[in-house]
Amino acid sequence: MPAASGMTITEKILAAHAGRERVVPGEMIQVKVDLALANDVTGPLAIERFLEIGVQEVFDPERLVLVADHFTPNKDVEAARHCKIIRDFARTMGLVHYYEGGEAGVEHALLPEKGLVVPGDLIIGADSHTCTYGALGAFATGVGSTDLAAVMATGEIWLRVPESIQVLFAGELGPWVEAKDLVLFLIGQIGVEGARYCALEFGGTTVERLGVAGRMTMANMAVEAGAKNGIFAPDSRVASYLQGRTNRSGTSYRSDADARYREVRRFEVSRLEPQVARPFSPDQVVPVREAGSIPVDQVVIGSCTNGRIEDLRSAALVLRGHRVSGSVRLLILPATQECYRLALEEGLLRIFLDAGAVIGPPTCGPCLGGHMGILAEGERAVATTNRNFPGRMGAPGSEVYLTNPAVAASSAILGRLGTPEELV
Repeated sequence: MPAASGMTITEKILAAHAGRERVVPGEMIQVKVDLALANDVTGPLAIERFLEIGVQEVFDPERLVLVADHFTPNKDVEAARHCKIIRDFARTMGLVHYYEGGEAGVEHALLPEKGLVVPGDLIIGADSHTCTYGALGAFATGVGSTDLAAVMATGEIWLRVPESIQVLFAGELGPWVEAKDLVLFLIGQIGVEGARYCALEFGGTTVERLGVAGRMTMANMAVEAGAKNGIFAPDSRVASYLQGRTNRSGTSYRSDADARYREVRRFEVSRLEPQVARPFSPDQVVPVREAGSIPVDQVVIGSCTNGRIEDLRSAALVLRGHRVSGSVRLLILPATQECYRLALEEGLLRIFLDAGAVIGPPTCGPCLGGHMGILAEGERAVATTNRNFPGRMGAPGSEVYLTNPAVAASSAILGRLGTPEELV
C-alpha cells in the first residue's frame, strides 16, 4: 500500500481535536470545541433549544461567548427582548464573556481583539462569518442555532472533514489594492459554490505580507465562495498581533509538503486593480473601472469584513481634504470600541466629520439590513460588507456594490462608483 500523504492545516487541527493522529477528507468525526459563539439574533434560539435539552449548565462558562451586536443599540422592542434573553442567560450561567454596550463590538472583530482566539483553536459560532478566525490559524466555522445548542451543552460537535483548496497569491499589490480585492477576485474566479464545503487555505508571497486585518477580511469572505472555513498559516505577524492580548500561545500548524488538495490555484496579482462585486451576488466581480458610472445614494464603511482600524485609516487617506457628495449618505461604523478609540486618538474621526460622514456605534446593523442604514426601493449603496443579495441592505429593489474601504470612500466623494485615482 502507498504511504499515507501528509495533512493540511485544517486536517491537523481537526485531528488534534478528535484525539486522532490523522483524519482524511470525507470522514465524520466528533471533535472538542475550544470556543463557542452566538449573538443577539442566533443566541435566543440556541438558548431555547439548550433549555429543552434539560442540562443545568453550559459545557464551560469561560468558553461560551455571547455578543449583542446585530440589532444593537436596540432598534425596537423585539431587539431589546432578544438582548435581554442572552443577557439573562449569561448571568444565570456565569458566563465570563458576555459583551454589550460599551464593551461590545462586531463579534468577529471583537473576539480576536479580546485575545479569545489563538492558532490551532477549533471555534464554532452561530454565525456564518465565524470563519474569520482562520486568519489566526484557527479552524472556525458557522453552524445553525440548534447545532450550537448541542455544543453549549456538550462542548463537542460532529463535523465532516473538508477537502482543502490551496490558493496562492504572488506579486506586489498596486496602489489602493487591498485584501478585499484579493478575495473578491478569487470569488469572481471560482463562484459562490466554487469551494463548497472545502477549506480555503490562503498562502503565497502576497498574503504573507498582509497584516492580520487583511487576512481577517479574506478569511471572513471564504464562506461567500461556499467554503467550510478559510485559513492561513500563523506566522510572526499573528504572534505580534496576539502579544499582550492573551496568555495562550496555541498551536501553530502548517500544511505538510505532501498534503493533498482538491486543487491548487495560483494567481499573479501585481496588475490586479481594485475590484467590485455587483448586484446581486459576491461573485459578480469586475475591476471598478469596468463597472461603469453608477450613481450612489449611500456608502457604508464598517462590518466584520472591513471595520477595523486599518480599514478606517484607508478610508481616511482618501477622505482627507474632501467633502462627501451632496447626493450621498456616508456611514462609518468602527467595528469595536477599541477601534473607535484609536480612530479618535489618530484624528480619523475629525477627518470623517469634516468630510460630512455620519459616524455610528459598533454594530452589524446596516450590513444585514437591520437598522442604521436601510436602503429604500431603487437606492444603491457601495459597502465594505460581505454580501449583496437582493434586499440584503433594505428594500428588495435596492442594490449593493461590494468594495474595499478606499474605493468606498472615493465613491462617497464622487457620488458614483469610482476609485481614488479619479480624485487626483
